[in-house]
Amino acid sequence: MARGRLTPERESELYEAVLDLLREVGYDALTMDAVAARTHSSKATLYRQWGSKPELVAHALRHGKPVDISQIDTGSLRGDFHEILARSDDCQMERESALLRGLATAVHENPDLLQALRELFVEPEMTGLDEVLGRAVRRGEVAADNPALKLVPHMIIGAFVARPLIEDRPVDKDFLAEYADAVVLPALGV
Repeated sequence: MARGRLTPERESELYEAVLDLLREVGYDALTMDAVAARTHSSKATLYRQWGSKPELVAHALRHGKPVDISQIDTGSLRGDFHEILARSDDCQMERESALLRGLATAVHENPDLLQALRELFVEPEMTGLDEVLGRAVRRGEVAADNPALKLVPHMIIGAFVARPLIEDRPVDKDFLAEYADAVVLPALGV
């Protein structure tokens, strides 16, 4: 999809509007008409740039993830996890957590959204996490046959879902650091 006509600033403005609308009304009630009205653009422009609502939403979510975790290498898995968290912002983390919880239901009812999120949001994150974990294996910190390796994404997503549900508190850096040290790293034998 050719998106070259928009400036980076305008693209960021559109993505922020999409994310704001998602928080306000949820995925199902978000419409291209609402995005067009909020951003003073035409629906035709939105469809020409992104093709569909699922694509636009997935791109908006990806745009908010500037940290490429595959590039973080402190020399230890614990250090890498803590550096990833250090580069995160608690407010942004809380906003993303709320968005992801809101999208959890929508992905089950919208296969196009699920596919777009997997391709544009989940797979790049998984690739970065795989690289971080792969370096830990190559350094000898984690056994290559450790069954928890394939479950790390599940553990991390579980933390984002469980804390608000169990404690009625948002996920923040301190909680995730404690969670990594108490749950993820021990499961990996670190």
